Amino acid sequence: MKPIKIAVLMDDINNIKSYKDSSFAMMLEATKRNWEIYTFDAHHLFAQNGEVFATCSKTQVFDDTQHWYEKQDQVECSLQDFDVILMRKDPPFDMNYIYATYFLEQAEKDGVLVVNKPQSLRDANEKLFALNFPHCIAKTLVSSNQEQIKKFIKKRGISVVKPLDGMGGKDIFKLEQGDDNITEVLGYLTHQGSTPIMAQEFLSEISQGDKRILLINGEPINYALARMPAEGSFKGNLAAGATGVGQPLSDRDRYLCEQIAPTLKAKGLMFVGLDVIGDYITEINVTSPTCIRELDTQFNLNIAATLFDAIEERLNQNVSN
Repeated sequence: MKPIKIAVLMDDINNIKSYKDSSFAMMLEATKRNWEIYTFDAHHLFAQNGEVFATCSKTQVFDDTQHWYEKQDQVECSLQDFDVILMRKDPPFDMNYIYATYFLEQAEKDGVLVVNKPQSLRDANEKLFALNFPHCIAKTLVSSNQEQIKKFIKKRGISVVKPLDGMGGKDIFKLEQGDDNITEVLGYLTHQGSTPIMAQEFLSEISQGDKRILLINGEPINYALARMPAEGSFKGNLAAGATGVGQPLSDRDRYLCEQIAPTLKAKGLMFVGLDVIGDYITEINVTSPTCIRELDTQFNLNIAATLFDAIEERLNQNVSN
């Protein structure tokens, strides 16, 4: 039986922090299963004569922070030759990202399993997707109208405003009625009223962490990573200096997961990161959710193995169909 061929569309593996990178954890699991691994970036994709290709490199990975990978020379590969493609490209969610999903959609039509489903990556903006579950989110306004946002801030007292396409805590601001920089910040974020942004009521429970819950096929991993803001910060992002503290899921966490699970499964979103502050969902991350390695380390888990079991089950279903 020939080994499964998996391609990972990701940022340059040379620049990752292997000890904390979730895509790397997935590749380690693929290695354990003797899968053939290839890596490429979005700009390596091209289409010709009705077929989609990538200039990619066969890649080996090692759980060694000094020497974590070896890549062979680049070769042109037809995407339809792969069994699975993991879309693990980090935001920004710009037009190049969208173009990549169109390429991947062609591979999907040829029978390749793409995780997550390309159309759903386009449909499920990580900020706006949560609007589908209004009973699960805090008070929220999405608008480009600065006066509307100012009224929202006045009513809520303290609010958090953020762009709809960012990651890692970039360009997130906490604003309070009376702050002298409100006009400046809103002008900057909305590009002077031409681009919508999200404003949410400030949740004081951020002091207990911004919980990242990982779901595989709609089923949550039993532990969340509560990202505790650095001293003097309100941002629960590891990239913004937060510290990750693992904890079991609460009953409320499980309730929130149950609310979104049917939609995730219907949309083919196999691997999702749910962000929860207090009792509320703040974001539903579908592009390249992280925190696998932190949770694996703290609770002796193998989350990538759970994901790959689900992938293998899907591949077997495709064969039988």
